[in-house]
Amino acid sequence: MRAQLLRLDGAMRRDPGIDAWLKERGGDLGEIAREWFEEMRACGDEVLEILHDGCPVACLGDWPFGYVNVFTSHVNVGFFQGAGLPDPARLLQGSGKCMRHVKLKPDTAFDATSLRRLIEVAYSDMKARVEND
Repeated sequence: MRAQLLRLDGAMRRDPGIDAWLKERGGDLGEIAREWFEEMRACGDEVLEILHDGCPVACLGDWPFGYVNVFTSHVNVGFFQGAGLPDPARLLQGSGKCMRHVKLKPDTAFDATSLRRLIEVAYSDMKARVEND
């Protein structure tokens, strides 16, 4: 299973580049991105992070499980193996082979409890994939 997973060499405990990236994103969108990346950071002691393709990525070791990215009018909270995650609240969007995301907009209600659960499940799913290979 691990051979099929994306691996990002160079992930570290707390990447100062990510803190700078998050600080540069102001306003409501920046706040949304900071809040949800902190949720990813809090998943466990093994969470590392790296800037990849221009956005913050949370990893279990070198294997990415989630990311945030800020766009003009929304924030994506994304999952590298999102297509296989249980999503009873139907938050996930996208049609790629593996990746899915949740689109968050300021002043638009969403199910924060279900998004927190998706983050936890994405982390646990990646842990099981890496440990069971």
